[in-house]
Order: sequence, then structure tokens, then C-alpha cells
Amino acid sequence: MIDTLAFKQLSDLNSALTPSGDPQLSGEKLLGRWVNTNRQTQGIAECIITQDGEHVNLRILGVGTGAPVEWPSVRARILANLEEEAGQRTVALAADFEFDFMKIETHLRVNRGVLVIVIFNTFTDGSGRSNYLNREFFYRMD
Repeated sequence: MIDTLAFKQLSDLNSALTPSGDPQLSGEKLLGRWVNTNRQTQGIAECIITQDGEHVNLRILGVGTGAPVEWPSVRARILANLEEEAGQRTVALAADFEFDFMKIETHLRVNRGVLVIVIFNTFTDGSGRSNYLNREFFYRMD
């Protein structure tokens, strides 16, 4: 189960960053269906994060003309999200998407109940378009 993320070595984390020195972090807050807070977005409309045994899967629906565009479902990589300033001790996700014309790297985390997705877009089609970074915010539907 990925409900917790156990580190290989306790020394991987500063004990001050783990609650009561416990090296396991919960990823449960990430699971579910998330909808973009910006109804006018031209990027991601919706994100669905599910657990399949030990793995986390990510589905994204992009904004399309007339209907959402379903991106391929991918397995996400689980990361420890340790922010010393805010005292957050949780799990974040990273996932990559490959399209014919671009590569998209995503990094996801929950901050105060809002899912934040940072999106790195790299064009691979030789079009000369500028690569760019975007950040979008989502609220939970279920």
C-alpha cells in the first residue's frame, strides 16, 4: 500500500522533520478526483489520482475544443515532501507524460487542502515554440 512512504534509511531524513521521529509519511490526501479552480484554464481541467496496490496512478483531462482531452494514464513516482518552513510532512508525486510533439513533467502536492500541480512543458517537435512552466490549483470533488 502507498498510504505510507517508508524511507530505506532513517538517516535519509532529519529526525526533526518527521513526526515523533516516525519515518513514514501519508499519501492519502492526494488520492481522489480534483477539478481546476480556474474555470477559464487552457491547461488541465481535471486530475484523478488512484491507488493500485503499491502504485499510484495519475489521469489527467486537459482542456480541449468541445470536450476534455484525456492524457495517457501514468504511474506516478512518490516523493517525500518536506517543507521545513511550513512544517509540512507529507507525500508528493511526480509523473511524466509523452506526446508526439511535447514532453510534460508534473509535480503534485497538497497544500492546505488544495492540490497544486507544477507543469514543465518541453516541445520536442522542432517547432521552435518556447518551453514553459505553469502552475495550476485544484479542489477535491470526492
